[in-house]
Amino acid sequence: MSAYFAPLPDMRFVLHELIGLDEIARLPGYEEVSSDLVDAILDEAGKFARDVLAPLNKQGDIQGCKREQHVVTTPDGFKQAYGKFIEGGWNMLSCDPDYGGQGLPAVVATPVEEIWQAANMGFALCPMLTHGAIEAIHLCGSDELKQRYLAKMVSGEWAGTMNLTEPQAGSDLSAVRTKAVPEGDHYRLFGSKIFITYGEHDYTENIIHLVLARTPDAPAGVKGMSLFVVPKFLVNADGTLGDRNDVYCVSIEHKLGIHASPTAVLAFGDNGGALGYLVGEENRGLEYMFIMMNAARFSVGLQGVAIAERAYQHALTYAKERIQGAEAGVRGGGKVPIIRHQDVRRMLMSMKAQVEAMRALAYFTAASLDKASHHPDAAERARHQAFADLMIPVIKGWSTETSIEVASTGIQIQGGMGYVEETGAAQHLRDARITTIYEGTTGIQANDLIGRKIARDRGVAARAVIAMMKTTNGRLTEAPGTDFSAIRAALTEGVKALDEATGWIAATYSSDIKAASAGAVPFLKLFGIVAGGWQMARAALAAQAKLSAGDDSSDSFYKAKISTARFYADHVLSQAPGLRHAVVSGAAGVLALDEGQF
Repeated sequence: MSAYFAPLPDMRFVLHELIGLDEIARLPGYEEVSSDLVDAILDEAGKFARDVLAPLNKQGDIQGCKREQHVVTTPDGFKQAYGKFIEGGWNMLSCDPDYGGQGLPAVVATPVEEIWQAANMGFALCPMLTHGAIEAIHLCGSDELKQRYLAKMVSGEWAGTMNLTEPQAGSDLSAVRTKAVPEGDHYRLFGSKIFITYGEHDYTENIIHLVLARTPDAPAGVKGMSLFVVPKFLVNADGTLGDRNDVYCVSIEHKLGIHASPTAVLAFGDNGGALGYLVGEENRGLEYMFIMMNAARFSVGLQGVAIAERAYQHALTYAKERIQGAEAGVRGGGKVPIIRHQDVRRMLMSMKAQVEAMRALAYFTAASLDKASHHPDAAERARHQAFADLMIPVIKGWSTETSIEVASTGIQIQGGMGYVEETGAAQHLRDARITTIYEGTTGIQANDLIGRKIARDRGVAARAVIAMMKTTNGRLTEAPGTDFSAIRAALTEGVKALDEATGWIAATYSSDIKAASAGAVPFLKLFGIVAGGWQMARAALAAQAKLSAGDDSSDSFYKAKISTARFYADHVLSQAPGLRHAVVSGAAGVLALDEGQF
């Protein structure tokens, strides 16, 4: 498998030119964030990923995890890598300083997380889930829960999980049956949970499970769920570990990909009841769990960016090294690297352009999360929160679906060698495949987008984003050359398609929810493609500004930015009108057959 190198030039370009890192540094609480600090963090993260995590990626895929007598052992070297990870302070970058965190903004933690996920997705899932659990306890837990658990979780000494799904429930959380029986200052939990990422492992001495369950008098459906902290080992008042709790891993799944990440089936209460501690109030568990889910959905979208970047690097290395065939139009020439063949170049450009578009949109949204939490003006906080809420299902759904396409294209570039497991290209596709499923399938993200985010406010938040897109489009008229003319033409059509589809969803959802839902996934893809095109247009404008200012130190990089944006406009953004048609006119075909006709 080829090596992984963090794409630091592009990451820095997005942070400085598209987001404005200096603007984030002016927010209250982020005053110590500087370009030098961020550069140093990214440099060190890149080295750790290259030297420690990436070399374990293939080995973890081959070896996988093992379970014996409720004990799960991760692949060779992974526990040691985790020790180095927490020793380096990597788990605490964006966490609250009151509990030992470094308090850095999301726009700094986001590229670092991308680096971990690209280097070794199986490994990076553990800290990803821990951060979701930290966020839920931090925002919703009592002072006692925070004091007892957060410092050890922030440091990475203890890990965290999220326990929603049950065998009979799947994505339908209203069908959750796990019981929580009150007993003094705690509850006893009985039931089982499936698909629990890192539900059991050997990295840490304790695992803090956040579990959805029902109390005896809870109302039916999603309104009757509560959230509980259920530690693997009980924690004494002085912070030391006490008795083993009654929660055990009874099996781990055999999966298509991410073999280094144990996906556990957990049994609660087989020996008298697992002790759990209520988070917040009874019957508000789903509300609290969505805090974890939103953070996890953004992170899974970032996994899509990361695995696509890894697949692109792998395919690019192969295309430069593989000698095969003569170059078209060159008489008497010898055999050449396949990167000189036009279709290979097209495929590489499609990978590169989509990765850069996804990265820019994800980082831009991370900046809005920072502004939503730290901006001094309440109206600005609300505006950025609305933008982030709107974009998270797009980032999750579009980036993960695109990562599968990009990883598949990587295999195609490598031909038969890509299909052979030993070369490693197939692992990227297998690992990417789960990302469209966990933390809510693409269909769930799309229904969230059209229902909670478009129909609920009649498209107000979406049209605010469209207005920003139109402003960028207007700026394109001032840029010289045919590349910018092509970018503007494609963005004009793309924004028009998104605007019309948004209006149709907002007008149709309440009167014909089936028709609107039939076009939900095409609408999400449309939104992602156009939002990505918007960011690529902004990138091209920023690159042109640098070139016009005479910044020739990165002349090749900036010219490549403009050319890549042009490719995206011609080959990706051009799909927008067709997707608009599928949204507005596609329901008839979707709903035409009855069950017996399938």
